[in-house]
Amino acid sequence: MSHLGPIAWPPEPIKTERLVLRESEARDRAAFIDLLASPEVHTYLGGPIARDKLERETPEVPERWPGSFVVELDGAMIGQILLRRATEHRRPAAAGKADLGYLFMPQAWGFGYAAEACTAALDWFDGVLPGEPVVLTTQSANVASMRLAAKLGFIEVERFEAWDAEQWLGMRPPATPAA
Repeated sequence: MSHLGPIAWPPEPIKTERLVLRESEARDRAAFIDLLASPEVHTYLGGPIARDKLERETPEVPERWPGSFVVELDGAMIGQILLRRATEHRRPAAAGKADLGYLFMPQAWGFGYAAEACTAALDWFDGVLPGEPVVLTTQSANVASMRLAAKLGFIEVERFEAWDAEQWLGMRPPATPAA
């Protein structure tokens, strides 16, 4: 995946009412492995990655690249937000645009953390790359993710079949500068 281009990285940690969005650190490695090995997290993502493979292949400081935020609650990682360029093999409507992704630990579901963290990441994005639209893809069967997309202001562009399931592609229009 290509990154977001010439932006200063990492930004200062982004603090919300309850969360901190920051670059990953070595202390997050075990949480990343838990997140990527979780069957619940990967219900709509093609299944979990084998834990032994993750133990072998996860670097000491995981996922450290522009657009990858660790979401921290009370000093512990509860999820990850990803903002990256959608590559050409994605849907034509998405290619080249910033693509929002998120993964949260099952024990962090249902408290509004994803909405809070995604809103903070999108606000940051609007500040560094103003006027750029953002896309998001999720399985239409993933009710919680569909609800979050709507809450964040994503509007349906298309539905398509991939990985034996109906996928939903939404776009968030660029923020218009305040007059």
